[in-house]
Amino acid sequence: MITTNKNIFSLKPSEGLQQRLHIDFPLFLAFLAIFMISLTAIYSASDSNIDVVINQGIKILISISAMLVVAQFSPLSYARIGPWLYFLCLVLLILVLVIGETRNGATRWLNIGITSFQPSELMKIAMPLMIARYIARGALPPDVSSVALSITIVLIPSYLIMQEPDLGTSILIAFSGLVVIFLSGLKKRYLAIAFTLFLAYLPFMWSSIHPFQKKRVLSFLNPESDPLGSGYHLIQSKIAIGSGGLFGKGWLNSTQGQLDFLPERTTDFIFAILAEEFGFLGVSLLIGIYLFIIGRGIMIAINAQDLFSRLLASSISLTFFVYVFVNIAMTTGLLPVVGVPLPLISSGGTSMVTIMIGLGMLISVQTHRRLVEK
Repeated sequence: MITTNKNIFSLKPSEGLQQRLHIDFPLFLAFLAIFMISLTAIYSASDSNIDVVINQGIKILISISAMLVVAQFSPLSYARIGPWLYFLCLVLLILVLVIGETRNGATRWLNIGITSFQPSELMKIAMPLMIARYIARGALPPDVSSVALSITIVLIPSYLIMQEPDLGTSILIAFSGLVVIFLSGLKKRYLAIAFTLFLAYLPFMWSSIHPFQKKRVLSFLNPESDPLGSGYHLIQSKIAIGSGGLFGKGWLNSTQGQLDFLPERTTDFIFAILAEEFGFLGVSLLIGIYLFIIGRGIMIAINAQDLFSRLLASSISLTFFVYVFVNIAMTTGLLPVVGVPLPLISSGGTSMVTIMIGLGMLISVQTHRRLVEK
């Protein structure tokens, strides 16, 4: 029998409208709060451009619709399509390197006539589905051959995405697969071997990444060495965050944003705008909402009734945490700048839709689980 705890993360039996529509209302309300913060921040970061806000609102509506549609199908449906979606994404990633569009020195887009899209975003969905399906079909803990094949499944698309080049997305997609392998009960000796191999590979990885990526890492270690070049983004971001203080300067009063000192302020560095305008207390509220989403996602994973659903929900929840952590860490100078947007806040339709589809699967795990009552 599944028991529930009386706290904000507790999972109660779905009933009534919630059961029919497959909606997890606590999560849904958290999403609405995040989106309200997004529209507020986008309006300020875009110099009060109402067209940008309307465009962001349309993307939000599309993302919510995608989440609701995805939540209607059972996790079993996603277990079936996982391998097909994974191999489709592999083909698309290869096509990107062959005939993809190049923008700002990066080849990440496929043009399909009416629009262009990034197959790497689709792989964010396919990776946890594929690894969870493969691990769930075998014995636990996985043996050495299963671990080796699982790692291969993770590394192939990660390598292809790194060649675009898109190091940030490559790392995030690799994490979404590796966390499933870790949660499958990996033996300690396998973990030790994997960690040793990773350390041994670091020099080769450093030699293979692009020069601009090396400059980002070096500027992270010492941004003042190139204050008008590779270190400029990080320096301006830290100035914005530090000047916000405890209560912030007030909405629309961000000097770093309003005076155009801070680049990419509607996307990668929107957290700095929020910190400058609303201060420590404001961003603490945002982080609290994020932690609620992650905490509830982990509880959904714990209460899932089959291994695939448990692994899938865990991967989605922990990967969402990493998205949030990486963006906030890079804007505060704790990590190199890797071009990762702040989830559900930054401007960008493809990333938002992808994340909401993953969260829709998380809700599907919760609302389709069979509740056994005493």
